[in-house]
Amino acid sequence: MADSDKTNTQRRQFLKFSGMLMGGAAVSGLSQPLLAKTQLSPTFTPPSADNPIRINFNENPLGMSPKAQAVAKETIAISNRYPMKEMFELRKQLADQYGMPETAVILTLGATEGIRVVIEALAAANVQLVAPELTFSAAEDYARSNGMKITRVPMTKTWDIDLAAMKKAVADYKGPSVVYLVNPNNPTGAICKAAEVEAWINSKPANTLFMMDEAYAEFADDPNFRSVAPLLKAGADNVILLKTFSKLFAMAGMRVGYAVATPALIAKLQPKIGDNLLNYCGIKAAMVSLKDEAFIKYSRASNDTSRKILLQALNALNISYVPSNTNFIFHKLNVPLKEYQEHMKQAGILVGRAFPPADDYCRVSLGTPEEMTYVAKVMLEFGKKGWI
Repeated sequence: MADSDKTNTQRRQFLKFSGMLMGGAAVSGLSQPLLAKTQLSPTFTPPSADNPIRINFNENPLGMSPKAQAVAKETIAISNRYPMKEMFELRKQLADQYGMPETAVILTLGATEGIRVVIEALAAANVQLVAPELTFSAAEDYARSNGMKITRVPMTKTWDIDLAAMKKAVADYKGPSVVYLVNPNNPTGAICKAAEVEAWINSKPANTLFMMDEAYAEFADDPNFRSVAPLLKAGADNVILLKTFSKLFAMAGMRVGYAVATPALIAKLQPKIGDNLLNYCGIKAAMVSLKDEAFIKYSRASNDTSRKILLQALNALNISYVPSNTNFIFHKLNVPLKEYQEHMKQAGILVGRAFPPADDYCRVSLGTPEEMTYVAKVMLEFGKKGWI
């Protein structure tokens, strides 16, 4: 499918879906079972080796909002210029959103660069990184390359982050600690309860900084989840919040992210960013996306529908999974992961890589509701063959 055709299709899907929402027919409230009700449209093209369903990298399958796409295209014409003014405008827009001064925000190339910047700004031989053993690996990778001590804390039996054990790892260490929490977590999709996280942060353990990665926070619907943003607004000086436009806003390829903290902490991070400039199109698209309430609602509802479709298939197959508050689901396998990956690949579907120590689990990202209907039907067929 040509790029222009994809854009037009995304635009039509957005208008149709958002129209349903504006009319009060929220997809999350549709009657069950969704899998039986969701039909593949006549225009749906089955996946192939050259055009697979990509549900392996936690990408948002919708594409950027039509408004963001339009402004990104317009910006190409002026991309011979540096986006100096626009970077300040985006930073102010974000600061206003969090009720913080502009000096409390720093722009990064996605959340991953934010992780690098924090690690490099704080790294020293006596500083330890405390992280769950099953989480996004960038913090550990950067800590290792910067000579930091790494303390990996085992997960609970249900693949939750063991906050009590992480607290002990901090309390037992004599030097400074950087605590890395992805909430909701990747690759499990589980949350850390707000009451427990906030109590730990508010207790202000000595020489401890909390690096909170909330890349997937917008998808969370568990009432026990809460962002640390209110703590920052209240003046917490031991927290750095990392965010990205890659997930909810479908801008993974644009590489736009940011960090929020006290101005004093941001000042420590700034030298590690240097004169870094985000790309002009990404900045403009991010500014528009933040204001596009219709797309934000559409993106969340589409993800919620896709999640329900996949969960129905897993329940029908009697396959256990970690309750998800993200745009992916971490589920058990009764066959080796490599074998499952290969069968799925032959069906034109790409699923997640291995995540030790959960060697018998697979992370499946969420595609569009139509894509997940196709995936679910393939999984049900695999169930009959003993392939899942």
